[in-house]
Amino acid sequence: MGLLTILKKMREKERELRLLVLGLDNAGKTTLLKRFNGEDVTGTAPTLGFNIKTLEHRGFKLNVWDVGGQSSLRSYWRNYFESTDGLVWVVDSGDRQRLQLCAHELRGLLREERLAGATLLVFANKQDLPGALPASAIREALELDSIRSHHWCIQGCSAFTGHNLLPGIDWLLDDIASRVCPPD
Repeated sequence: MGLLTILKKMREKERELRLLVLGLDNAGKTTLLKRFNGEDVTGTAPTLGFNIKTLEHRGFKLNVWDVGGQSSLRSYWRNYFESTDGLVWVVDSGDRQRLQLCAHELRGLLREERLAGATLLVFANKQDLPGALPASAIREALELDSIRSHHWCIQGCSAFTGHNLLPGIDWLLDDIASRVCPPD
């Protein structure tokens, strides 16, 4: 194998990213992933384990892991942390009763050593529903301004309609690329 072939393979590997999609149950993680992949989102069932999708976007190969958020599954989240470039935290903007729990779980994730280098994108999902808290209220409830350990951004969105998914994903990819992918 020639030097140019080796360099090309290394360059392709640099454009391959691992994204982990987490959040409490019923936040819309699987719907988000399906919408981003152009799949039908009607009748999406709860994830009882995990889904893996490999997608192409903006020249990146994205290996996306969507892991169920039921309380019985959260202890298994740590099995998916290895080599994560980006953490997508999905919040149900209408679930006011569990915002404290949501904040607690996110803080626990951000303390994990294997997620130390991951960029954090918070999707304040279900903005299309009546009574949904705006992204600014989710930001405050999750105490995002206190996060110093990770680059982060919050994006209000609707996984069901697809509204504002791409701006969030594009920000995530730009931030990861600025850290791990050398310029062409």
